Amino acid sequence: MTNTYSRPIDAPSLLTSLFQKKQVYGPIVLSLATLSAFLSYQRKSKSQQPSKSSSSQQHQQETDPAIFQAHKVLFPVVDNLQKKVGVNDEFKRQLRSLAAILFPTWHTKEAGLLVLHSIFLILRTYLSVVVARLDGRIVRDLINGHGKQFLLGLVYWFAIALPATYTNSMIRYLQSKLSIGFRTRLTRYVHDLYLDKEKTFYKAVNLDTRIQGTDQFITTDVAKFCDTLASLYSNLAKPLLDTVIFNYQLTRSIGWLGTFGLGVNYIVTAKLLRAVTPSFGKLAAIEAKLEGDFRNAHTRLITNAEEIAFYNGAHLEHSILDKAYLKLIKHINHIYKLRISYNMFEDFLIKYAWGAFGLIMCGIPVFTPGMAAAVNPSSSSSSAAAANADLVGSRTRGFITNKRLMLSLADAGGRMMYSYKELAELAGYTSRVYNLISVLHALRRKEYDGPDDKRRYALTNIEGQIHTTDAKNGIRFDQIPIVIPTPGKEMVGDVLVNALDVHVQPGEHLMITGPNGVGKTSVARVISSLWPVFEGDLSKPHDNEIYYIPQRPYLSLGSLREQIIYPDTLEDMRKAGRTDDELMEILKVVHLAYIPDREGGWETQKEWKDVFSGGEKQRVCMARLFYHQPQYAVLDECTSAVSTDVEGLMYSHAKDMGITLLTISHRPALFKYHRFLLRLTGNQGKWEFEPIGTVKQQQSVTKEMQSLEQQLTQVETMKARLSSINQELSLS
Repeated sequence: MTNTYSRPIDAPSLLTSLFQKKQVYGPIVLSLATLSAFLSYQRKSKSQQPSKSSSSQQHQQETDPAIFQAHKVLFPVVDNLQKKVGVNDEFKRQLRSLAAILFPTWHTKEAGLLVLHSIFLILRTYLSVVVARLDGRIVRDLINGHGKQFLLGLVYWFAIALPATYTNSMIRYLQSKLSIGFRTRLTRYVHDLYLDKEKTFYKAVNLDTRIQGTDQFITTDVAKFCDTLASLYSNLAKPLLDTVIFNYQLTRSIGWLGTFGLGVNYIVTAKLLRAVTPSFGKLAAIEAKLEGDFRNAHTRLITNAEEIAFYNGAHLEHSILDKAYLKLIKHINHIYKLRISYNMFEDFLIKYAWGAFGLIMCGIPVFTPGMAAAVNPSSSSSSAAAANADLVGSRTRGFITNKRLMLSLADAGGRMMYSYKELAELAGYTSRVYNLISVLHALRRKEYDGPDDKRRYALTNIEGQIHTTDAKNGIRFDQIPIVIPTPGKEMVGDVLVNALDVHVQPGEHLMITGPNGVGKTSVARVISSLWPVFEGDLSKPHDNEIYYIPQRPYLSLGSLREQIIYPDTLEDMRKAGRTDDELMEILKVVHLAYIPDREGGWETQKEWKDVFSGGEKQRVCMARLFYHQPQYAVLDECTSAVSTDVEGLMYSHAKDMGITLLTISHRPALFKYHRFLLRLTGNQGKWEFEPIGTVKQQQSVTKEMQSLEQQLTQVETMKARLSSINQELSLS
């Protein structure tokens, strides 16, 4: 808030000039016009927003895949990203790449906010000039003893205060809105990239090591990046504008020689600060990573709380959390220690050294009036009028004006120097967000982290093919090895099953069995494209024609109805013409018809994983299968907690609906619901494929039944022996 001292003007001329040139009323009118434009913009934005009835559909709209394809060249993966963090060319390139997401076109809401923000920044600078000029003249009237003009100047002062305070508030508001706009665009982009049809979210966690703690990247790092970027624009644009305008005004007062001195002062200060500034960008990136590690440790504790409690592992988990926290705090303390010396030097240089230099500049018009007049012709043209004015008042006005000018100029320069530290921190957050998006793009293209050479079964050497065919062609494995994908530069996968060659046609229900750890569930992972096909050809129907029920039941957030129709939404259900009566019939099939009444109706929302028992959870998942009615179903030990009779009814119902079953289980009781058996032996990846009902299988079932019958005949003997042991131990 400063203005230069131009030339002496007496009080009557001052008031006339203030009124005629609209130096007081002009800012008020301009502020009101800007407010009107802002309100009009807000109304237009609201009118373009979707109505409540279409909001759900609007949020479900995904980013056009063509945009991801176009952005592929903008986000190449950078190796050893942390070593390159800083305000350098790489930072500028990454920021330009992210700008393509933040400003896809200049007809966006964020672009409008940026323009409005710029207008208010210019308006604030203009008001600073007007306020500083008015301040100098008020002080002059005070020194000269012009009471009436002094009081009138105070009236103008309060009149200026209204648009000035409004402008400052709008700048902060628009900065916050700009940050939210940036975050919204980035979050939507990342969500569409992360939760796409290629199941990138699974690959980022299980098949790649370049992103550790994806939730930290999306929830925290994106927010910090947007906040820093929005504030940096305000902290740089306003000081730059102030510097240009105030330097121009200062030139009129102290001449070009003083302005040259200021320029040299800026250059020397910038070079000194850059020389002593620590690598805040790299430090910020490391801090964000350590924050993510600490958060992940707590997330693991919450996810596995029951298992940890059973093992009495609280002490060990406590030490793990402490180590993660202490590592974070050690790094933060290191940053704080670095900032002590840096802030001392920065404050001394900007506040005190610049302050002393500013006082010298303010003294130039007082101690060398001839030099100022020679450099500034406008000043010499008014020398006669100045001679008639009071010498003390004139000098006081010149000093006050130049002092305010220098203070504002020093403030602008200081903010620019301080902003370098913010720029370095922005570089750290930029590297984190860029790394997230670039890796997600790579995973979308099935480019994994692995050895540079073409090692067999490395994630960088995937040669298998996946073909999508009609459902009537079934699911075919053509010489496909089942390999555990192992991420890492020097890692290759372990083979579970050798060259699987199996064809499942419609109606030819397949059961996959074998001991634990041989790769039964891995077959399902390959079918669903969670694991890559390293070699061979996989032919399968479209994804919406295959339904998977994993071994561990998953219950989402939402109503009871949404548990049955998952992953469909209520809107999808209504569009398909499905009704709650149909859902009730499905619940009857899985023997859960009592659930809606017990839980309070279809709209009830609870933490369902804590409400249902183990068997109920599995039957809810089977109800989803009957709701979606796919052509094929991959069932992975999904009825282990269900009674045998209900299990049989559900399998029979699935077959009656025309669903071809691929069941992963080791329970012989399920053999009768399938036609073929794939037995994984676990012996060097060997496997056997045969029809169910062979003599060998019948003998196996008969043998198991005889063994159970023999154990039943020994029940009474075992009871007697138990009673005898209890008497000997004095327990009964």
